[in-house]
Amino acid sequence: MTIGRYAVTFSPADPPRAGTLLLWSPDGDAPPAGPGTSAQVSLATPPYGTTAAVPARRVPLAQGVTLLLAVADAAHPSAVFWAAAAREALHLAARGLLLPDVSPAGHDRWRIGPLDDADTARLRDLAAAMPATARARPLPGRSSVRLPDAARLLRDFLDAVADLLPRDDTGDGPWTASRATPVPRLRDWATRVAVHAEAAVRLSLRLEPLDAPDGPWRAVVQLRRRTAAGLLTDAAALFSGPVPGFPAATRDTTLLALRDAAACWPPLAGLLAQPVPDVLALDDDDLADLLGAGGRRLAAAGIEVHWPAGLSRELTATARLRPPAGVTGLLGDLGGLALDWRVALHGVTLTPAELRALTEAHRPVVRLREHWVLVDADLAARIRRPAPTPLAPVAALRAALTGSLTVDGADVPLAVEGWARQVRDRLAAPAEVQAPAGLAATLRDYQRHALRWLAGLTALGLGGCLADDMGLGKTVTLIALHLHRQADPGTAGPTLVVCPASLLGNWEREIARFAPGVAVRRHHGPGRTLDGLTGGFVLTTYATLGRDVDLLAGRRWPLLVADEAQHVKNPAAAAARALRAVPAAARVALTGTPVENSLTDLWAVLDWSTPGLLGTLPEFRARWVGPAGAPPQRRAELARLVRPFLLRRRKSDPGIAPELPAKTETDQPVALTAEQAALYQGAVTELLDTIAGTDGPLRRALVVKLLTALKQICNHPAQYLRESAPRLAGRSGKLDLLDDLLETILPAGSAVLVFTQYVAMARLLHRHLHERGVESLLLHGGLPPTRRDELVRRFGDGHAPVFLLSLRAAGTGLNLTRADHVVHFDRWWNPAVEDQATDRAYRIGQTRPVQVHRLITEGTVEDRIAALLAGKRELAEAVLDAGAGGLADLDDDALAELVTLRGPA
Repeated sequence: MTIGRYAVTFSPADPPRAGTLLLWSPDGDAPPAGPGTSAQVSLATPPYGTTAAVPARRVPLAQGVTLLLAVADAAHPSAVFWAAAAREALHLAARGLLLPDVSPAGHDRWRIGPLDDADTARLRDLAAAMPATARARPLPGRSSVRLPDAARLLRDFLDAVADLLPRDDTGDGPWTASRATPVPRLRDWATRVAVHAEAAVRLSLRLEPLDAPDGPWRAVVQLRRRTAAGLLTDAAALFSGPVPGFPAATRDTTLLALRDAAACWPPLAGLLAQPVPDVLALDDDDLADLLGAGGRRLAAAGIEVHWPAGLSRELTATARLRPPAGVTGLLGDLGGLALDWRVALHGVTLTPAELRALTEAHRPVVRLREHWVLVDADLAARIRRPAPTPLAPVAALRAALTGSLTVDGADVPLAVEGWARQVRDRLAAPAEVQAPAGLAATLRDYQRHALRWLAGLTALGLGGCLADDMGLGKTVTLIALHLHRQADPGTAGPTLVVCPASLLGNWEREIARFAPGVAVRRHHGPGRTLDGLTGGFVLTTYATLGRDVDLLAGRRWPLLVADEAQHVKNPAAAAARALRAVPAAARVALTGTPVENSLTDLWAVLDWSTPGLLGTLPEFRARWVGPAGAPPQRRAELARLVRPFLLRRRKSDPGIAPELPAKTETDQPVALTAEQAALYQGAVTELLDTIAGTDGPLRRALVVKLLTALKQICNHPAQYLRESAPRLAGRSGKLDLLDDLLETILPAGSAVLVFTQYVAMARLLHRHLHERGVESLLLHGGLPPTRRDELVRRFGDGHAPVFLLSLRAAGTGLNLTRADHVVHFDRWWNPAVEDQATDRAYRIGQTRPVQVHRLITEGTVEDRIAALLAGKRELAEAVLDAGAGGLADLDDDALAELVTLRGPA
């Protein structure tokens, strides 16, 4: 039932909850069907000078309130009015404004109260808006038609709604039971309750200093009536005689309020022992507590603490860094940097005399410059203690960049001035550098910017991470940096480059191309030596570095470069430890994915290039990672800190690589064959049963086993079954689709890169293409560097149109711009790794549009993972970037949802 166009008139009763709503039509229509009963009711009708028997529906108030709360604005004006009144009643009751009372007939009832001035004004305005139809029930016993007083009827309605709320069918006594209970004997008690409620007060404390500036303080008790917020008096006046506007019962309610307040702040209990609870003497401990926890507890209880007018809270302490006397360098020659404090009031630094007075006062409130000044206890303790241990240069640099410093576990602002400002400004605006002599290349604008940035960092004895997208020319930029540093005898000398074995040839070719005549020595393979080394480049691999760490760490290198630095993202790994052991005047990390799995990857890279910049790994995790991720202010702080040491440009950035052609990425769905579907379903059923109920390392191992099996089945049954001489054609939907793609791509003269994470699958593809007469090359991690270089050269020279590559061995570093198609035969867990593989073809030097094809089996785990990556990669990071093992945290149901086969297959 809805009220709709019908008028609503309230009819009060005793007890109030028995009141009813009358629904009727001024046009004489029959009342609507619904709850309640039909009746003929004598109502005043327009123009309200006469009465008439009107058909109406009498609705009990409990049901009527529900109908009113659903009233729309287009309903009858009387219905809209009573709907507003119902909401007002619920609002007042929700604030706890309910008083027990006894009705005129002696029944238990609840009523709204006590009301403050704002409540009274609001109800007065609401009553003034009551339409005549809302009170069309005439007063009885009158010779002429008289309608009820609007304000009185509104109050009756509010009390009637209030009388409904605290009751239920389980109540069996006064003020709880739904039935009317006679309680005339409790009328006086209810009256006293109401009197005390009307006399209720809000306490506040006015703090006043006595005598001299270093003398005692006192708290003066102030009272404000809850129902008349404009009335304010001191407790002393209230207890000495009548105060206009404060009932006599206010004294009792004041003592009750003080008793409750003492539970929040125990010193107030002393007032209850005084004949007149007006003034409380305060010592310094009391003042300090009111400035801290005690004041917060009183505020939570609604008790305000008023400090003297003009009291200042603007005393601040800012840390300052002072380099050792006589040091002129910015970083290189610094030892520890001393820390002292700049204490200011209203932004003006305190004089030595004022600072001495402050530190000697040992008070929470002091008198400075004709002001009372609050002194935070932590701030006072900080400036009284001896200066903290001098900061190491890198820790000082971190503070200068973030603008804050952690002292005794708390963050304090740092004055970025003097030395700190010089360093910050040098990092923000490195000096211009000219293209170095001997560079056989014209650097693009963004490459010149990277050279200037790297030259500025390394000149300060710092390092950084050049994290441009793959293919934007990081190698030529580093070659230019090497040549630039040769012009200064203080930085000249050999540069050591550590890279994956697959990139040795690429570095050698790039150096010969862009810096002809510069010596290049491969420190790899048999006969390795550094004898006679005076300059040029030394190229080595992470594996060789681990074996020759003592030899390579036996000298201090002018420049040390870690290419594909994500290989050392695990600081505990042998390669990372070996790299950290090599001393260098400057260090540069090169990577296209500075954050491959989590922020700790970023820490590992930057802690190598600029040791100590981000603190220890536990400190970094606690401050900037945390269990739920860093809050926005922490993320902003980390961005400010990292920005000078991490240069990240993407191919999509405006002006970075406008000459790059278009790139089209397409997910190619493919159905499983019947054989694949049967194997898939069997693996899911078997391994899910085994996984159920396991946990810890065993569960993780089983989940990885399941996902690996499913991905291999999606590739080809022969890979999963480890067949030695399999029949390949017609058994895999992916293989059939690859054949179709090649039949379209190759006749057009295009070349294709095919990436798979499984070397076994790459070998099956190599065999299949050979059987079909399609020339292909195969590169994987098991090949020696010379063989890899030969394969890259042969592909570039056009010896084969298809290059099969292991994703992890060939996904970075290589320049394969002859290809204009890239096929990802299977999906990697981290999309950034796939992007890097794609960048073997989509990079500077590519002149044709690049098409990327990702093969995805429908209805499988590959399909679900692809949907996550396509939807929003950030949402997938927590699980997908952790690889298959990250899914071990899924419960059994979620894991089943992920891997269960769906669709027609």
